[in-house]
Amino acid sequence: MNRPARRIVIEIDVETAYLPEQSDPVAPRYAFAYTITIRNRGAVPATLLTRHWVITDANGKVREVAGDGVVGEQPCIAPGEAHRYSSGAVIETPVGVMQGRYGMITGDGVRFPAPIPAFRLAVPGILH
Repeated sequence: MNRPARRIVIEIDVETAYLPEQSDPVAPRYAFAYTITIRNRGAVPATLLTRHWVITDANGKVREVAGDGVVGEQPCIAPGEAHRYSSGAVIETPVGVMQGRYGMITGDGVRFPAPIPAFRLAVPGILH
């Protein structure tokens, strides 16, 4: 007898902030903080194992960042719960885009990707 599939639903929200005190437009260096909230809207616990980011500046320069967990953690997120963390990125232009995915695994061993929708890094007032 087959077990019914258990729902896996991960929702990702992002907030960004420009860090003028860590930036130097002459260099050029534009620093941004981002805060990610990962919500488990599914029916099974899920552990975040890996991350993969694609960071693109306005000149089209692409940098990829991959590794285990997020900020030194591999959080297990129970159904109905959320994990929130903050990190940062530095690019060479006042505008850029980040996107990526988390590699996750359910409590019963099912591996799956959780896509991170593209979000903008922008110095305030640079875009209309």
